[in-house]
Amino acid sequence: MKDETFPGKKILVVDDSLENLCMIEAILDSAGYQVSLAEDGATALTLIETSPPDLVLSDVMMPNMSGNELTKKIRQQENLSFIPILLITAQDRADVVEGLDAGADDFIRKPIEIDELLARVRSLLRLKHSIDEREQMAKLREDFVSRLTHDLRTPLVAADRILSLFQEEAFGTLTEPMSEAIASMKTSNHNLLEMTNTILEVYRYEAGRKRLTFTNFDVAELIEEVIQELKPLAEQKALALKFKHPKKQNSEIVGSRLEIRRLLTNLMGNALKFTERGSISISCHQKADFMIIKVQDTGCGISIQEQANLFERFRQGNHRLSGSGLGLHLVRQIVEAHQGAIGVESEKGKGSLFTVSLPCELSNE
Repeated sequence: MKDETFPGKKILVVDDSLENLCMIEAILDSAGYQVSLAEDGATALTLIETSPPDLVLSDVMMPNMSGNELTKKIRQQENLSFIPILLITAQDRADVVEGLDAGADDFIRKPIEIDELLARVRSLLRLKHSIDEREQMAKLREDFVSRLTHDLRTPLVAADRILSLFQEEAFGTLTEPMSEAIASMKTSNHNLLEMTNTILEVYRYEAGRKRLTFTNFDVAELIEEVIQELKPLAEQKALALKFKHPKKQNSEIVGSRLEIRRLLTNLMGNALKFTERGSISISCHQKADFMIIKVQDTGCGISIQEQANLFERFRQGNHRLSGSGLGLHLVRQIVEAHQGAIGVESEKGKGSLFTVSLPCELSNE
């Protein structure tokens, strides 16, 4: 009986027995599927790379490369879209456990019943269809957000420039109320532009479209630059910005200077934002093969409950100054792109300490 739900779907059958291959091919062909055959795991991998099937049906017991090993190798290929894997076994429960751990989606036991085989194939094709639809929706969403943020940036940048010209009185003298109104508009426009840029960066990372240029640079020098940039904000709030770095210690790492600058600006900017009195302390030192960067504040602190999902996308805190919830998520994306780690220690009302650990040299693995 032909499959009217998923007609013409491509199925790769892998088995070292020609008799088994021919039998399964006849069953699947009669159901209307396109069937490809491979007599070993190596041949199957080549076929999967050149023309990915919609489903892989493989025997477990094969020489050179078992079905479980083939499954593991397929799952290791991150560039492949999801391919459901149905394994055929005549063995006991241990064989099933090993296959599931390797990444198989279902099992069928020998001797094969035709109705059961076709039912399991349909079930796995439904699973693939569902996952493919979800991935397509995610891609459409990412493309939409990317285009939207690109389109938003142009008028926001233009508005920022025009508001600056107003403040410079390029269009005439301003009264005090007009100056205050334009200053408020400029601040709001700047905040919106900053949020738009952050959204764009987050989706670039999540869509795998972010391309980083890695070079050798001095982290201590970069921290000094960011401190100078943020100093006016600290002075407005009468906060001290302190930087501690062992002068004799090397502070060079390999990474994207632009992205690490973004990371530092975000962490130090947050510290300034949520601290009303006291100081912001920044330090960096080398420990083994890692550069440890710490940003500590004497601000409002973060509750244990909030810390649990602090770096998640669109996580918003309960503080009145909390933003879009994307900043720290972007920080984590940057850290992970540099093969590093980030953590936080905090207590409500007693400030926060963010610790970033970045390898001095990036691994090629």
